[in-house]
Amino acid sequence: MERTMCYGKEDVWVYRTYSKPLEGIQTIPESTFTGRRNILFGMNVKVAAEGVEFLTSFTEGDNTKIVATDSMKNFILRHAGQYEGATLEGFLEFTGRSFLKKYQQMTGIRVSAKQIPFDELPVCTGSSFEPSHLVFRYSLNEQACASVEVKRSAHKIVTTSQTSGLTGLKLIKVKGSSFYGYVKDEYTTLPESFDRPLFIYLNINWCYDDHEDAKGEDPKKYVAAEQVRDIAYTIFHEENSPSIQNLIYRIGLRILERFPQLAEVRFESNNRTWETVLDEIPGSIEGKVFTEPRPPFGFQCFSMTRADLPEKRLPSK
Repeated sequence: MERTMCYGKEDVWVYRTYSKPLEGIQTIPESTFTGRRNILFGMNVKVAAEGVEFLTSFTEGDNTKIVATDSMKNFILRHAGQYEGATLEGFLEFTGRSFLKKYQQMTGIRVSAKQIPFDELPVCTGSSFEPSHLVFRYSLNEQACASVEVKRSAHKIVTTSQTSGLTGLKLIKVKGSSFYGYVKDEYTTLPESFDRPLFIYLNINWCYDDHEDAKGEDPKKYVAAEQVRDIAYTIFHEENSPSIQNLIYRIGLRILERFPQLAEVRFESNNRTWETVLDEIPGSIEGKVFTEPRPPFGFQCFSMTRADLPEKRLPSK
């Protein structure tokens, strides 16, 4: 059995100003997003190092090969100033490879991060409003995220896995969703619903066919988390979904259709639909009153590849 053995540092908060802008990305019909100015580029980074030479630190208390996690923190912070790219994914791979170049006792390293979102704020410039280039608002909304695993192999450093993602997306649709036709037996108490509000928490992750595309060096092949977010809420708006399962499937289809450079899309969803307090409000045609749902909560997990696209599933003639 392969031993689990790694150590590292997490909650390394990094704020870089005036990074390279993200420009020239592929545009899609569902999104107005065309790039990021990256005036403020924030990350919360986690790093985990592997290496057989670390075993004696566990078994014998021998720290001669150990790189202090405080040094790891400083390494990440300093490399934020050396990174010349424009994406979270690119920074993580740059930093992971730099770790292995610096410390020969490390045979592998996994670096992951959530991007800290800062919203641009409009300011009056006389006749119109333009985004401020000085003042930003810390956002509590969804976050782009990514992880990369880099290993030493035959005297080379190779990227063995890479994932991009969007975490913490919360979407509410006030009507136009349903849930009916499910199994009814002695355990069923949930009434069928033919038009309900639907509140979902959603995490979406995606993998590229080619790890190099994730770095954003060719911006036309880079998939921005903002565009994935916009596809998700566009499908939610357009479709009268009979279930969350069907909703995330349709979102996945659209993501794979728009971005042929992706190999896989993965979903984790959570049903937080509100409980109805009042079905009718006097004087209001459609108004209702709701409250927060009580736990437990339903969840769904689903992954899709290009084989799920309709043209891939057509029978051969």
